[in-house]
Parts: sequence; structure tokens; C-alpha cells
Amino acid sequence: MHRYDIERYLNVRSAGGADLGPDGRLSFLLDTTGTGQVWSLDEPLGWPEQHTFFEERVTFVDSSPERAEAVFGMDEGGNERAQLYLLNYESGEVVDLTARPEAKHRWGGWDGEGDRFAFASNRRDESVFDVYVQARDAAGDDAERVYEGDGWLSVAGWSPDDDHLIVHEAHSSFDHDLYTLDVDRGDLTHHTPHEGEARYGSPEWGPDGEGIYLVTDRDSDTLRLERVELATGEFSVVASGEDVGEADEDDETGARATPGGDGWNVDGVAVHEESRRVVYSRNVDGYTEIAVGELVESDRIDPLPSPDLPPGVAGGVSFGPDGDRFAITATGSAHNANVYVVDATTGEAERWTAASTAGIPRDTFVESELVHYPTFDGREIPAFFAVPETEPPEGGYPVVVDIHGGPESQRRPSFGSVKQYLLNHGYAVFEPNVRGSSGYGKAYAALDDVEKRMDSVADVEAGVEWLHDHPEVDPDRVVAMGGSYGGFMVLAALTEYPDLWAAGVDVVGIANFVTFLKNTGDWRRELREAEYGSLEGDREFLESISPINNIENIAAPLFVLHGANDPRVPVGEAEQIVEEAREQGVPVRKLIFDDEGHGFSKLENRIEAYRAIVEFLETHV
Repeated sequence: MHRYDIERYLNVRSAGGADLGPDGRLSFLLDTTGTGQVWSLDEPLGWPEQHTFFEERVTFVDSSPERAEAVFGMDEGGNERAQLYLLNYESGEVVDLTARPEAKHRWGGWDGEGDRFAFASNRRDESVFDVYVQARDAAGDDAERVYEGDGWLSVAGWSPDDDHLIVHEAHSSFDHDLYTLDVDRGDLTHHTPHEGEARYGSPEWGPDGEGIYLVTDRDSDTLRLERVELATGEFSVVASGEDVGEADEDDETGARATPGGDGWNVDGVAVHEESRRVVYSRNVDGYTEIAVGELVESDRIDPLPSPDLPPGVAGGVSFGPDGDRFAITATGSAHNANVYVVDATTGEAERWTAASTAGIPRDTFVESELVHYPTFDGREIPAFFAVPETEPPEGGYPVVVDIHGGPESQRRPSFGSVKQYLLNHGYAVFEPNVRGSSGYGKAYAALDDVEKRMDSVADVEAGVEWLHDHPEVDPDRVVAMGGSYGGFMVLAALTEYPDLWAAGVDVVGIANFVTFLKNTGDWRRELREAEYGSLEGDREFLESISPINNIENIAAPLFVLHGANDPRVPVGEAEQIVEEAREQGVPVRKLIFDDEGHGFSKLENRIEAYRAIVEFLETHV
């Protein structure tokens, strides 16, 4: 099999974030130039037109419901302080709508006529978000603050009559609240009073404006699609995670029941108000199942045919103006991300974008296998495992254990350029969803909270022991790699179980929970303390589990990469772990990018970063 270099794989493109505008234009984000920019198509697999030309990545695009224009978002150097811009499709003009580069702006949608839009921002106080409404032809300080918040607020769309907004508040990753805001009066109405923790996500106005559809785990371990009647606060279940046909041991993907036994998460919903058509998705052990239907009653959906999409992960639904079709992004382990347009009544799906594979034949991409392995307390941990298609060497394949961040995240069967490079060059790749991962119910996600943090690291150790028993794996060439919280997991694994590892790669990872919580963005601290523990109440414990305080145990070579502008995990985390690890006498390499933040968004930086990682692995593994 021909081997391609890492730069070739990093030039495999992805298309997504699609939006169907009023004139039939499909707008989407495509990273052909190295960062995601706004492109559009008028027909499937046509020649796309590029509309934005920035070095920084564009994060979303949303077309006006009435005019040939759209709003898009973009930050600077990965600092996550997104600004909003107005793009005129006909003239190509781009106008800075917010002009407050020191503040974050979170898009909240157009009103029905496309005359106004809403957003949440921390302009007034960096640690909290207020709600703003702005005319499309206004800019900067012309935005009207319609509600002064005191928490992590976002806006989720205008009511059908354009007089109310949905406001979402996150107290932690697994505890939310939902409100409606009277735009003219500034009155906020709370619709989700609850005790304990409950999620209320993906809110969508119902066709009559009298109810909101959302996904929630308020009375279950996993998320269900429910409707809340705004006048009474009464909830009704519309669809659960068991409604589409429960997966079992014989499922072709290898999916099993969730640990909590309440079915799988319904993880998102989109509603088209006029046609009453609905699309919602289930997360079945990482794989997306799409359901389409029509609201025949407020809490009953008559099913329509589901689209035939590549097996893997799909989402980001955008209905066309009439609700007769919708755009959706789909990707799989062996399929780079592309946008499909689906006929809502027949389920016929047609791929519209042709994101390049950089000349690498699609049939060389390797599918991952869903596996489950036992851990220290008898639980079964889900993971994705892929081995090269070449014959294993005499001692077995080296393996990269790639640990996701979050921790309330999930490794799913989506395309990964770096993973495909590793497979092409003889590495197996193992991606565990240890306790604390999302996608398996709130009980599973809570198994690593605060004092149980290191149990998730023990799950990684159990995964490596499982790999040791695999006949095609070389037990002496196992690498830990991860980013963000996954970087912490790498450092913790290297210091807690030093004999297991041939090398470690830490990308924008946490080395010291105390300094991390002190220095992370003000708007994030309360949410992160809810997961990790607080500086006030849990400082001694946080110090005890911080890899920086156990660095004397490290035995494997370490490579640390970071962005200087990281607002989530400040670059000081990288600096201190590198200094301490070098004092232990192990080989250590450091690479800091001055124009990046929490991860690497620019193609030239990704090429430099992963080429350096490849060289590091070739040297030490």
C-alpha cells in the first residue's frame, strides 16, 4: 500500500455547517484554503463560490430569511472572542456588526423578516452574558441590551410572532435552565424549575409558539425529546431513545444498551414551523440515527422515511424555507465530512459538496470497529479500535491511545485525518470513551466527578491491558495522546501508570488543576469547578491529582504542544509541565504557536504540529 505523508492527510477537506437560504442557495463552511470559510452552491456537486477570504476560521454562517445576505462569526488567533459580520452575497461586502473585539458574541438567530438579530455577549462583564437585539443595518454599540444576565446565557431563536426569544442558561455541562424573554418588556419567564441536575438542550419553538421542543433528561438517565407547554409548564414526552428500534449485541455497529438502561440519547431536534416537519437524532453508542416526521399533534410525530447517509455521525440540520427539504452534514470513520440535502417526505439524500480527499483514494481509509472492554469495577467501557490494513509486523502494531477531551465529550466514528495517517503508516489507533464521557447517560457521565476523577484514568489503564491481550498489538509500543482534558489524561496516565507507555503527546492539556482554574477565562470558571471541584472546597484534592505534582513518576518521552492565546487552558500549563518533566531526565519536546488558541485551526500550523508529532513518534516508538 502506498504511504502518504502527513501534509497530504491534513489537506483532506471537510464541508459542514450548512444553511439553506430563501433563494435555494446552500451556504456552508469549507476549509479548502486551510481554514473554514463561507462557500455556496446552487446545485448538487456544482462549482462552489467562495465568499469569505480570511486567515482566521469562520465558525458559522446563517442566511437571512428574506435577503441575499448572511451573518457569520469569526474570532482572532483562536481567542474565542467571536465577532459577528454581515455578508452581502451580491456585492461581496462584509460589515463588522459587533466591533467589540474584547468580548465574546454568541449568535441567537434572525427574526422572521430578517430585520433584526439576537445574540448573547459578555461585553458588560467578562464573567456573565447579557442578551442583545440589533438591527441588520446597525453596528457596534447600536445593539440594544434587552436583558442583563448573571450567568452563562445563550439565545436559541425568535418565536413565530417575533416578540419572544428562547434563552438558555448553563450552570454546568449537565445542569441547564430554559426561559423565554419578552423582547419589548424585558421580562424573563422561567420554564424549567427543577431540583438536582437536568439538561434542557436543543430548544426549538413549536409551530404555534405555545410550546418549545427540546431534549432533556429531567426524568430519565438519557435525553428524550419532549415538549413543554409554556402557559402551564407541563412536559410531555414526544420521543425517547428507544423509539427508533433498540440496538442490541447483534447490531452491525456493535452497539449495546446504555449503562443506565433508559435507551440512547436523543441529542438534537430541528422543527420547521410552517410545515410542522421535524428531524431529530439519536446517538447509538456513538453512531447517529436520524428520524424524520411530521407533527400531527403537539406531542405526536408521524414518521417519514429516514435518509440513507454514510454510517457515522450526522447533524447540523437546516430546513429550506418551505420545509420540503433539509441540509445535513454527515461524516464517518472512512468518510470525510460533506453536506447532503434530503427530501423531507421521501428521505432521498443527495450529496451536494465534494470536499477533497487530497488525491488519497477513498477506499484506503480504514473503518473503526466499536469494541467494549472490561475495567476494574466490572463495567464495560466502549471504544473505537482500528488496525492498519497491512500485515502486522512480527512484534505487533504500535498503538496510539487517543483520549478525547471534555471530559463531557465522546469519541464518535467521524473522520480523522491524523488517525488515517497513523493507520496508513502502521499504527493501530484505540479511542476509549472512559467513564465521564457523554453519550451514555448522566449516571455514566458523573462517574468521574471531583473525587472520582482518577477512576477514569484507571479505565485507560484497563484499555491498555485489553490491548496487551490483542494478538496484533505490540505491548511495548503503546503511546498516550490527547488534547485539552485529554491532555490531562495523557499526563495522568504517564505519571500514574508509567510502565505502560512508550511515549506521550499532550496537546493543550491541563497539568495543574489549581493554576488552570485560577487562570481560565472568567466566563468558564464556575462551569469547570462544577466538574472538577472548587478551589475553595477541593484544593487539596485537586493538588493531589494534578500531574505536575506526580511528575517524578514519569518515565516515557513527552511532547507538549499549545497555543499561546488559549483562553480555556492557559499556555502556562504547558510551560510548567515541560520544565518539571525535563528535571526528571526524560526526553521532552515543546512547541508553542503564537497565533493559536485552544487547538490549531490554521493549516500551516496543523502541518507543523503533526509533522513534529510524527517525527517524535518515529524517534521514540
